Amino acid sequence: MNGHEISKKSMPDVNLCKKCGRCCRIVVNNDYTYHQLQNMAQDGDEYAKDFIKLFEPYTSTEEARKVDNEAVENIIQNLKAQHMYDERSFTLYKCKYIMNNNLCSIYEEKPPMCAKYPSSGWVITPPDCGYNSWLFIQRENDMQKVRKAKEDLFDLKVMKNRTQDTQLLKKIESVEKKIDNTIDSYARYGARHW
Repeated sequence: MNGHEISKKSMPDVNLCKKCGRCCRIVVNNDYTYHQLQNMAQDGDEYAKDFIKLFEPYTSTEEARKVDNEAVENIIQNLKAQHMYDERSFTLYKCKYIMNNNLCSIYEEKPPMCAKYPSSGWVITPPDCGYNSWLFIQRENDMQKVRKAKEDLFDLKVMKNRTQDTQLLKKIESVEKKIDNTIDSYARYGARHW
C-alpha cells in the first residue's frame, strides 16, 4: 500500500489476489512519516486514523527484512527508481489484523483502504502479486493520459500564438491550467518525462 489516492478507475478483480498476505505484512506509506500520521490522526484526519488503526510500524527496516526481505527490497528499489526513497523517513508497517493463515481477522468489517486495495496503478506490491498485471495496465493508461494531455497543451500553445482574442486567450489559459494540474498529479511518478 502506498499513498492514499483512490483511483477513479475500475477496481481490480478481487480474484487476482493470491491471498499470500505479503501486502499486509510489509506496508509502506511514503507520503507521510509515522509521526506525521500520528499528528494528522490527532487533528482528525480520517485517512491517518484508519492507517494507524490498521498498521503498526516495524522498529527497523531490518526487522521487516526478517519477515519478507524480497518485499522490502522491492519497495526500496521502486522508491529509488521514482527518486522517492529517503532512508531517514522510511518506515515499514505491518497489519495488526493479519493472521498466520494469511486471512484477515476483521475481514467482515474491512476498512475502505483495504477494500479498495490496490488504490491506484502506482501502488508497490510484492514481486509476485496477482495484481501486478492489472497495475501495469493502470500505469500504462495513466502514462497515455498524460501524453495526451501534453499533446493538448501543445495544441493550445499553437492556438494561443495565433489569436489576439482576449476572451479566447483566457479560456485557453484556464484549460492549460487544468491540463497542467492533471500532469502534476502524476509528477511524483515521473510524468514530466513521459
